[in-house]
Parts: sequence; C-alpha cells; structure tokens
Amino acid sequence: MIASAIPAPAIPAPAPPAFDDDVLATEEVSQWRLVWRRFRRHRLGLLGITVIGLIALACILAPWIAPYTFDKPDTSKIMATPSASHWLGTDELGRDVLTRLLYAGRISLLVSLVATLLSIVIGVLVGSIAAYFGGVLDTLLMRFTDMMLSLPSLPLLLIFSKTLRDFGPLRRALGDNTSVVIIITVLTIFGWMNVARLVYGSVLSLKAREFTEASRALGASSFRIIFTHLVPNSAAPIIVAMTLGIGSRIIAEASLSFLGLGIVPPNPSWGSMLSGVQAYMFRNPWLAFYPGLTILIVVLAINFAGDALRDALDPRLKH
Repeated sequence: MIASAIPAPAIPAPAPPAFDDDVLATEEVSQWRLVWRRFRRHRLGLLGITVIGLIALACILAPWIAPYTFDKPDTSKIMATPSASHWLGTDELGRDVLTRLLYAGRISLLVSLVATLLSIVIGVLVGSIAAYFGGVLDTLLMRFTDMMLSLPSLPLLLIFSKTLRDFGPLRRALGDNTSVVIIITVLTIFGWMNVARLVYGSVLSLKAREFTEASRALGASSFRIIFTHLVPNSAAPIIVAMTLGIGSRIIAEASLSFLGLGIVPPNPSWGSMLSGVQAYMFRNPWLAFYPGLTILIVVLAINFAGDALRDALDPRLKH
C-alpha cells in the first residue's frame, strides 16, 4: 500500500524530429565541408588556386598597379632589355611588357570565363532536357550534339571568327569590343557539347531515383524537377568541366590571336602578344617568353585545381 502511493517518475517526452529542411541543410553543409577537407589535402590543387587567385587579382588591379599605360608607345625605349624601370623590358613599339601582360590577362581571363559560363548554361539546358523528356526530343538534341562534336573545331573557329569580323554592321555596333565579343561567341558555339554529354548521362541516371518520383507524385512541374533536383545533384561533373574548360579556352583564344584572328588592337591578350613578336622572338626572346610562360602557368594551375576538385567531389575516392 505504501509503495503504491509513491508516484511513478515522469518520463520525459521524446524530442520532436528535426524538420526535413534542417536535416537537408545540415547534410548539405557537411557535404561541402567534406569536399573542402578533401580539397585541402591536394597540395597541387591548393597551389593552383593560389596562383590563379594572385594572377587574377593582379590583372583586375592593373589600372592601379601597372607602371605604365598599356597602349602608349615610347619610341626612345624600343625593345629595351629588362631593367629597373621596365622589369620585363619593352616591345617593338616601346610599350612596357609587364603592363601589357597585366592588361592582356584581363581580356584573356574574361573571354575564357564568360565563354565557359555560357557553354555550361547551354550544355546543362541541352543535356538535362534531352535526358529528362527522352523520346524524339532526346534523339534530336543528342544527335545534334554528336554532329557538333564530329566537326573539326579549329578550322571552323577560324572561319567563323574571320566571317564575323568582316561583317560590317557588327563591327559598327560593337566598335573596339568587336573581337572580344566574336571570340566569346565562337568559343561558346563550339564549346558546350562535352558539358551536354556529361549532364545527359548524370540526369539519365538520376531521373529514375526515388526523390524524382516523389517530386513528380507531389505535383512538381518537369522544369522544377530538372532545375531543383536533377541539375543540382549533377553539380560535381559540371564544376569540374567548368574549371578545366577555362584552361582550354585560354589556349583556344591564344591560338586564334596568334593566328591573327582573335583579339585585335587596341585590346591586348596573351595570344596577341605572342602574335606581334614573331619577327623579333629570336633577337629579343623575352618578348615571346613572358606571355608564353604566363599562359603555361595559368593553364597548369587551372588543371591542378580541376584535378583536385574532381578528386574532392568524387565520393568513391578515399582520402
């Protein structure tokens, strides 16, 4: 009787389950934190990111840190050797090579970055729409992608660049920026196909997953499913393709400019700097050495960073 009079201890109520949004947000933060942890262990990747950041920052700040004006010739110092006043020497018109390298980097990096982003957008649209809807649309889009991949890119880049440059209304409308816009357009037209193939394969494997079926059952539209669930879950190959695409477009722009069909004066680029010194490169080798070395360092750093990102974003690799 005495024992029965003692009240039983209160059992605390179980804590309410966390909201799905909170769980998803925590998982997302943890995932990207894990990616960063993997990336930090890749020393060449960290070196590449550091080098790219320093060069990009120097090019952005060129109007404030460049010692001279990039397009102002000095006939008293034509092809001067490197010295305290001109650290990298001067070119055939007496212009400071270091100044022109910084300003040329603004154009080369801008062209490659914008062309890569536009290519990513087109490739994601084509690949995701073809994979999700399938049928006739899939056949048309991916066969067109295959046809574009089979075309010889360099000759067509030259032809399109020359044709657009000679188009009078376009030149009058764009003025000095004509060559920049043309190079971005040409590199975009012939640069989206690999991204489309990557996104196509990724979305094709994701569209039959449970979360896609659940979204469809809840009444989500097709485009909401594609751009809210499928494309974000394909972010890893897209990011890697974007990183490596910047390096390849820097080389493509330099190739076109070296052949005289890329960036034209008064806008400098690393490729056009190489093109302008062909007649002097054996007598004054630094005129070709510095822009060539800059292209090599930037592209190598981008490839290091791309390899590190690929390893960090691949969950099948052990780190």
